[in-house]
Amino acid sequence: MSVTIRHPALPPGVQQEWRGETYHGRPVTKASSFDWKVSFYIVTLGIAGAAQVIAALARTQHGGAGLARRARLLALGGSIVGPLVLIRHLKTPRRWYNMLRILRPTSPMSLGSWLLAGFGGLSGLTALGAVFGRRSRLARRVADAAQGPAAVAGAGMGIYTAGLLASTSSPVWAAAPAPLAAQFGAASMAGAASALALAQRAAGETASARRLETLAMLATGVELLASRATERAWAAKGLERSITSGAPAVLNTLGGKAVGVALPIAAHGIGRAAGGRAGALLPELASLAVILGGAAMRHAVLLAGNDSACRPEHVFRTTQAARPGGVRR
Repeated sequence: MSVTIRHPALPPGVQQEWRGETYHGRPVTKASSFDWKVSFYIVTLGIAGAAQVIAALARTQHGGAGLARRARLLALGGSIVGPLVLIRHLKTPRRWYNMLRILRPTSPMSLGSWLLAGFGGLSGLTALGAVFGRRSRLARRVADAAQGPAAVAGAGMGIYTAGLLASTSSPVWAAAPAPLAAQFGAASMAGAASALALAQRAAGETASARRLETLAMLATGVELLASRATERAWAAKGLERSITSGAPAVLNTLGGKAVGVALPIAAHGIGRAAGGRAGALLPELASLAVILGGAAMRHAVLLAGNDSACRPEHVFRTTQAARPGGVRR
């Protein structure tokens, strides 16, 4: 029997045809209510978390005080703006504190809420050193003591959102938790390094800016490798259609890969070969492209997960148990 399925999460006019089992002609699972606000939260907190890691590394380098200060301020800004956008997404924003009523180790959302709270508090403490460290020895000591835990929490912020998505019933998100976490984490580091490279160039510290741009390129390479592993996992389970069609395909291919990977590599190569004014402007363009490309990639993954949840064939492929010998029910 052929059933045409329509779902509010799909664009107007988009239909799905599924020849097989359904529940009264409806999708087996519901798409999430996640939208651009959740994508913005993922990108912002990922960059903020990676900035704390960079701040911890910068403190160990001679002449890294300026970079560490800017990284701490970037982390604080992200830890404020990101949660505000996330709270705006909640159905009852005024009751945001309900996320912290309990601590449930088996719930990625509960652990993520507490991780976010801890990261925000630690970022506030490290920012004391960035703002008052030159005048207050106490502020500097408090900030330095909080830097290590802040970096650890920041590393968690870069990947925990992938674990949160993977714990849902959306087939695309649940199909490749490990490579998806690596992809999100690498994109977070690339975005933070690029944002700080822009800040360093604005402050006239071009040597550290170039090192950050190199770090961004390395992280972008890791992101590309992780994305290929993620896509192979999706293809192995027959889920690739959600990321290779419609808006997710455009965002992932043109945004995540063309703008986020190809353009920065070309800009850095041409800029270093040309020198002069182009040598300064093209790396800045590359840094902006890395940030925008990482945001496009994560929003593409979000849209693909919602699309996959509305495809019964995807749900059945990922939930049917395998019989002995590899024969699927």
